[in-house]
Amino acid sequence: MQEREKIGSRLGFILLSAGCAIGCGNIWKFPWMCGQSGGGGFMLVYFLCLLILGLPVVIMEFSIGRAAQTSPINMYKELNGSKKWNVAGAVCLIGNVCLMAFYTVVTGWIIYYFSKFLTGDIANLNFVSMISNPTVNVVCLAITVVFAFSILCIGLQKGLERVTKYMMIILLVLMIVMVIHSFTLSGAAEGLKFYLVPDFSKINGSVLVSGMNQAFFTLSCGIGSMAIFGSYIGKEKSLMSESINVIVLDTVVAIMAGLIIFPACFTYNLEVGAGPSLLFDTMARVFNNMNGGRWWGTMFFLFMTFAAMSTVLAVCENILAMVRELTGISRKKGCLICGVGIFLLALTTALGFSVFKFQPFAEGTVWLDFWDFIVSTNLLPLGSLVLAVFCCWNFGWGWDKFIKEANEGKGLKVKAWMKPLFKYVVPSLILFIYIYGIATYKFR
Repeated sequence: MQEREKIGSRLGFILLSAGCAIGCGNIWKFPWMCGQSGGGGFMLVYFLCLLILGLPVVIMEFSIGRAAQTSPINMYKELNGSKKWNVAGAVCLIGNVCLMAFYTVVTGWIIYYFSKFLTGDIANLNFVSMISNPTVNVVCLAITVVFAFSILCIGLQKGLERVTKYMMIILLVLMIVMVIHSFTLSGAAEGLKFYLVPDFSKINGSVLVSGMNQAFFTLSCGIGSMAIFGSYIGKEKSLMSESINVIVLDTVVAIMAGLIIFPACFTYNLEVGAGPSLLFDTMARVFNNMNGGRWWGTMFFLFMTFAAMSTVLAVCENILAMVRELTGISRKKGCLICGVGIFLLALTTALGFSVFKFQPFAEGTVWLDFWDFIVSTNLLPLGSLVLAVFCCWNFGWGWDKFIKEANEGKGLKVKAWMKPLFKYVVPSLILFIYIYGIATYKFR
């Protein structure tokens, strides 16, 4: 049996786990979902979902990962002893692979925009033209996958942990600079009002579903993406403390993304509900209207690249760990196999706007919508539901064993009075919101 690798420091664990959470979910998806869902009202729902649902689920993911000392493919079976839980482990692997089927492509888009701003070739930069160009999509996808698995090939501490720590620190510094600049724009006050002041009339069932799905998406919880890092750490710190640190860091980045984008949108009269293109065409137009816009744009898409790549690295490490446990192959050989597999699957998204068109739901939908529906709307909430039931009910792992593991070490503890929240409120809310979301889902 291979000796399990470990993360070298607590800071490395926090930044690595936060790096998995921080990414396109915070800076690409969060702002356009917030813009389309009414701004401040969505923010309020999102924060409540993070507190009531996200925090308990992250604590549970870290707990089963640390207790099982294995990847998500085997963690349920390891703790329960029954092979029937292999299904839950398999869903974790499928969920991570499906996430990378579109996430690596979006990361490639960000790298493309960064390269264009860096070289000053931004006169004809256009989101629709970019996604319709098969060569650009495939090349940028290849760059993303090759870079990610080259880092992972080096190892956990020397590769993933070291690179992610530097990327996260630089990301936070760049974002602070961009936030300060956004506050100087003429539309800052109006943009901040839209972003931070809730309009309760716009809060409805759809916003509730979007808030929950976004909370799970940004934390990458429900498919074992957090559990794998729990398996790499010791028992010196309690897992509520560590979970709060990760969620706070993740939330700060999401808030800063909005503080950068919405003042700029209101300054230049741009559409806040532009959808997936918000970070591309909209921000490119903003930078084209700014003094020194080329360099501001270069900085912006540089930190976007860091944010997106931190998640790609973390999720690909999860996939790699699961494949290695299933097959017993070495890290280097696993990187090659997983890299090729993810690249081939992600070609569906990369070419889905041009030579490989597919309309899964209705006219105008593409492979990106299909993969996002599988992951965000289904696997993340359902995976979180299974996780909550497994940790809190005796036919799974059980509350007593979960509490013992979660509270091991120094720091904040899960209290006995929280049991109804973890055991009843969390799974009930997830199930209710999920069913409502599926029943009202707009297959546009």
